Amino acid sequence: MRRREFITLVSGAALAWPLAPHAQQSDQMRRVGVLVNAAENDRDKQFEISEFRQRLKDLGWTEGGNIRLDIRWTAGDFELAHRFAAELVSLSPDAILATNAPTLEAVRKETSTIPLVFVQVSDPIANGVVSSLAHPGGSITGFTHFEYAIGGKWLGLLKEIAPNIVKVAVIWNPKNTSVNRFFSEIKTAAPSFAIEPIAVHVQNAAEIEHAINAFAHEPNLGLIVPPDFTTVINRAPIIALAARYNLPAIYPFRLFVKDGGLLSYGVDLPEVYRQAASYVDRILRGEKPGDLPVQTPNKIELVVSLKAANAMGLTIPEEVLTIVDEAIE
Repeated sequence: MRRREFITLVSGAALAWPLAPHAQQSDQMRRVGVLVNAAENDRDKQFEISEFRQRLKDLGWTEGGNIRLDIRWTAGDFELAHRFAAELVSLSPDAILATNAPTLEAVRKETSTIPLVFVQVSDPIANGVVSSLAHPGGSITGFTHFEYAIGGKWLGLLKEIAPNIVKVAVIWNPKNTSVNRFFSEIKTAAPSFAIEPIAVHVQNAAEIEHAINAFAHEPNLGLIVPPDFTTVINRAPIIALAARYNLPAIYPFRLFVKDGGLLSYGVDLPEVYRQAASYVDRILRGEKPGDLPVQTPNKIELVVSLKAANAMGLTIPEEVLTIVDEAIE
């Protein structure tokens, strides 16, 4: 080979060499869709998603480097959830995170092959999502957030804090059919506490205000708010109305108490999102979702607002205070 030809060949190769890593990096970019059943300005849900992102980062995934997150916020709108689910699937992501039962159902209608990780789904077997918890099979796995039997525990805690209660309103969106099982557990436990449960169906903030205004004048009434996208999104008016009418209320998540509610008994949602990120990581590294067992909650936390209790003239019993995970002043 002539010297000039050799120099030309080497020079051309040198120009090409810096491009190879760039091409390889592009090939390594992974895409993850996230369908969130909340408003984008919901600071608590933003925090949970930030925990998901941070855990991915801790596991070696850098947004804009080797991973891209496509996040869609539904604000609790069913039609929007289905539209965004179709949009995310059309992007051909490597995995999708569905943040509750309605978003999971919306994504399932669009794909049976893209790996799905869910959170905040109560009974994935009964809902036909997975064949078993230990061996889910297929393309779906995730994290449940409640066992239905907790409905009786909510009732018992409310009775301990407000022993004069004789009726309890249970408020949720009827489109969220999973709550029916919680209500069944509450009805089963109710006679042992001498309490009559009342089902209250709502679908938006206006209906919530109308319903609470209508039943709040009954004496010795309490309120149970099960895990439901409509009540989470509209927690501010629920908490304000409970305070206005002096209604002792128990909620499913700490964020209700942080926003002024009386007490909550439920899972640590930010921790669930961190765990979900670990599953997404394992899927991106080659594991099949059907081989990853569905995880049940390993901790239920009890959070009480002493400020809200004082405002209602309630005294938190010592036996409750001894098991409280957090007491907010």
